[in-house]
Amino acid sequence: MRKMVLSILVDNTSGVLSRVAGLFSRRGYNIDSLTVAATENPLYSRMTVVAKGDEQILEQISKQLAKLEDVREIKELTAGDSVCRELVMVKVEAGIEKRQAIIATSNIFRAKVVDVSTDSMMIELTGNQSKVDAFINLLGDVKILEMVRTGVTGLTRGFGDMGELIED
Repeated sequence: MRKMVLSILVDNTSGVLSRVAGLFSRRGYNIDSLTVAATENPLYSRMTVVAKGDEQILEQISKQLAKLEDVREIKELTAGDSVCRELVMVKVEAGIEKRQAIIATSNIFRAKVVDVSTDSMMIELTGNQSKVDAFINLLGDVKILEMVRTGVTGLTRGFGDMGELIED
């Protein structure tokens, strides 16, 4: 089983997200992560979809996505040729006795403390999935009160990604 990260340039119109998600659900494929936002050109949005499967399933996903009329271009974001990041915000129980340890762990990961109350702290961290996972694991015995992750988003390195289409 392999993980595939796809960067999909789509028309920025209503229903696009529903059509892409529907394609996955109709075929019984799971979406591990999905992020969507408008690009620098408001006519287009970029979706980053993470899915797992064997080579045949992943190839089928790419082919089926390419058939959707709103899809303009699809690129697989591979480890060496792209940069992928995820944002996590974690609210942890943090009495006075635990704060220094939480701050020290946060500093190691270059995370930011974005909110402090009398009994909790909220920490923000951006990085690749393994960095986010390692940070969460290192919180160890600290009680996580709430957590939200954005999902993976990314771009290919260098010049000449999907920009040719966006300039139209």
